[in-house]
Amino acid sequence: MINKEQVTILSSKTIALDTFEMVLNNHYISQHAKPGQFLHIYVEGHTLRRPISIANVDPEQETITVLFKRMGAGTQKIATYQPGMVLDVLGPSGNGFYIDSNDSTVLLIGGGIGVPPLYFLGKTLAKQGRKIISVLGFQSKQHVFYEQEFKALGETIIVTNDGSFGEQGFVTDVMDSLGQYDCYYSCGPLPMLQAITAIVPNQKGYISLEERMGCGVGACFACVIPTADEAGYRKICKDGPVFSAKEVTL
Repeated sequence: MINKEQVTILSSKTIALDTFEMVLNNHYISQHAKPGQFLHIYVEGHTLRRPISIANVDPEQETITVLFKRMGAGTQKIATYQPGMVLDVLGPSGNGFYIDSNDSTVLLIGGGIGVPPLYFLGKTLAKQGRKIISVLGFQSKQHVFYEQEFKALGETIIVTNDGSFGEQGFVTDVMDSLGQYDCYYSCGPLPMLQAITAIVPNQKGYISLEERMGCGVGACFACVIPTADEAGYRKICKDGPVFSAKEVTL
């Protein structure tokens, strides 16, 4: 079912270089959103909506938090939106992260703007009593965000490409030192996801794909990915954006 909602902007602020945090108000989405789902936001003057992952929800306050990076014309426009404005969105959209009740220790691996959906997931898992280990990768110190929020959930390692903050290198450079975990969840650039799945091919894991979308409801076939068994394709907007790491071919 395609759910169309009106959401009100409560606040919008810059939290890192070209990265914005926007808090929205909507009853339905705040009660039904699951970690890994996204909002498909209509942007005035643009044909295609913009998919933005849900970073947090507060059912009691009926709020939804989204984080996005100012990159193209669409997100540049959204970055100018002010509190009080009402947005037209589809959501919560897509399938979220699968949570196994038997997993006691989980690893969250995020890269750049792939970090936000993992925070929503981490908060959900922490409330269930799971041990959380987070590895977050950014370009530089200027790009780092939500470090303290993740540290409140458990052990957190920050990695920057240039070494200006935390460890220097990529998220894959620190994975060997993390010890045992039951499952990993990852979201970020495709090269990062490819590297992670290659390093731990037999480890249970789930990946969330960042992808430009057309319709956002599975009708246009603009965002498809081949399955690992070559049986066909999956639609990222409808079947995903979360998949088992062994289900698709990156």
